[in-house]
Amino acid sequence: MKIVKRKIQKQIEDKIGKNKVLLIMGTRRVGKTVLIHEIKAKFKGESLLLNAEDFDIRDILKNRTAANYRKLIGHASLFILDEAQVIEEIGAILKLMIDSMPGLTIIATGSSSFDLLNKAGDPLTGRQYQFHLFPLAQLEIGEKETYTETVQQLDERLIFGSYPEIFQLSSYQEKSVYLQQLVQSYLLKDILAYEGIRNSDKIIRLLRLIAFQLGREVSYTELGTQLGMSKNTVESYLDLLSRVFVIHRLPAYSTNPRKEISKGSKWYFYDNGIRNAIINDFRLPALRNDIGSLWENYLLAERIKRNTYQGNNVQYYFWRNYNQQEVDLIETTNGKISAYEFKLSGDKKIKAPPAFTGSYPEASFTIISKDNYLDWIL
Repeated sequence: MKIVKRKIQKQIEDKIGKNKVLLIMGTRRVGKTVLIHEIKAKFKGESLLLNAEDFDIRDILKNRTAANYRKLIGHASLFILDEAQVIEEIGAILKLMIDSMPGLTIIATGSSSFDLLNKAGDPLTGRQYQFHLFPLAQLEIGEKETYTETVQQLDERLIFGSYPEIFQLSSYQEKSVYLQQLVQSYLLKDILAYEGIRNSDKIIRLLRLIAFQLGREVSYTELGTQLGMSKNTVESYLDLLSRVFVIHRLPAYSTNPRKEISKGSKWYFYDNGIRNAIINDFRLPALRNDIGSLWENYLLAERIKRNTYQGNNVQYYFWRNYNQQEVDLIETTNGKISAYEFKLSGDKKIKAPPAFTGSYPEASFTIISKDNYLDWIL
């Protein structure tokens, strides 16, 4: 597949020239470097692109004076810094640059939000725009393939996900090896580089437990018991895993805590391939007993990509009451409630749980299956 144009590219390009710092966040190998090279190539003015993982660049940036940064950037009106989170006090550095050079736009990429945002966030208040780059979205891939190809590729996407380099590999074996190396060499490296991590084996075991409980409500106390750590430590590690864009939390939706679960959490992966690499299981759908969970994870990830790229301000939840009636996904936006149930094969006879419709009569309810999922994620 040829290079797929990312949906956020134009959004980023539209912000160039506004004397702001544009933060692009996402896991390693998700395509951030390719994206910034595309942006640089299209930019009409003078630009400078540097990699913060180069030790010479780090040394130059340590001299925190406006004169030093003017000398470094020269006449460029667009300065791009890749993997910016490795620079100490990067927020203060970028603030000094943007404040001392009025005609400058800075693009900074980072592979973990706790590094890039925690270090850049406070100093850059009011001076930044944030963008999240995900693995390839179907609404991006769809511009390079026919409807028939999309249908034919669905099983592979449920198993191997949509990291850009996956599409350059032809065999299942190559895809499996790539994903395992990606997890070990990049994702876990980012997690374990965090200064507060002391029990690397336990956080990896925690990630495996979450992978096996995909789409199911989790108990932090039970996870802690299995791992020999406190409930608070489990929650802290899960927060960390979400900040490196490996997993994301789906909280419970409730306006009546006496009848509905209000404090529960489910956890999902941003990419099916990463989840399957964590548990080392790349069997195709026909051979699996977790295909329903993979379908749910895939749909939710694609929906989040779609809404994020389209600028839709949506909050996501699941719903369950104490009688075990449940709805897979609740979306709320501007006071509107939309409920969705995920099924591989559509069943028009399925209706929303009576307790849900009784409590939320204004909410819509839709079954998302193979028959209609593309309309929902495009």
